[in-house]
Amino acid sequence: MSRTTPLLSSVLLASLTLAAPALAQEYVAKIGHLESTQQSRHIHLEKVAELVAERTDGDVEFQIFPQGQLGNQRQMNEGVQLGTLEATVAPAAFLGGFNPLVSILDIPYLIPEDADAAAELRDGPFGQALLDSFSDKGMVAIDLWPNGKKQFTSNEPLDSLEDFAGQKFRVMDSSILIEQFNALGASAIALPFGELYTSLQTGVVDGEENPLDTIKAMKFYEVQNYLVVSDHGAMEDVILFNPMFWDSLPGEYQTVIKPPLSKQRLKPSKSPAPMCASRTKRNAPSSVT
Repeated sequence: MSRTTPLLSSVLLASLTLAAPALAQEYVAKIGHLESTQQSRHIHLEKVAELVAERTDGDVEFQIFPQGQLGNQRQMNEGVQLGTLEATVAPAAFLGGFNPLVSILDIPYLIPEDADAAAELRDGPFGQALLDSFSDKGMVAIDLWPNGKKQFTSNEPLDSLEDFAGQKFRVMDSSILIEQFNALGASAIALPFGELYTSLQTGVVDGEENPLDTIKAMKFYEVQNYLVVSDHGAMEDVILFNPMFWDSLPGEYQTVIKPPLSKQRLKPSKSPAPMCASRTKRNAPSSVT
């Protein structure tokens, strides 16, 4: 029968006491988003997580949850507000109901085509004002991430603006995006991203709008006949943290976290063709690259 001596007990107690502050210095953030593991947003978030862990000696851990594993975007936004989720990376189009000001990013052709000019807009007073506008919405906005220029796809021809009339397009739940299609005589239907492929396949909607890498990664070319490389709108993401979690981080960790987020901004690919360049190759991934 083993017996612990008083001296050994004292040593063990002292060890546990000394270890407690070290454990208290660990910060774990669950970060949810909607894209697949093959898409740019997830790939860049994984790189951010790696850099943050490295630069905080493992004290800060970012756990990335893709494909709506933590809920749809509205649920993740609410989770960040309530503190049940530490962070999310959300398309601006899904944030209008929480912060109407950010919907300005959905206006077609707002973001400059030149990458340097677009970065200057995000980093300047315009971008900072948008980030600051979340401060009274129960969120801390850290940065704006470009996630590509949007293109149109459909099962019906799109050779002219008149061809949009009468077609049904899936949109994110944004009043500006709905008005965009209304102006073209089309119908806009707000659907969850996870339902889009099936909705295109079954004819619930005729078409959609997304960046080229999303169209390819989600294999929308399998259920769409036409692609128009239009660059008509920018997909802008907002990095949002729960205020209590963000404020719990030591100042030096906040300073360490921001540069990786900024430097890992997604670099949208250049579109290969001008407005109304219709592609008709169905079931061919090369038609969207």
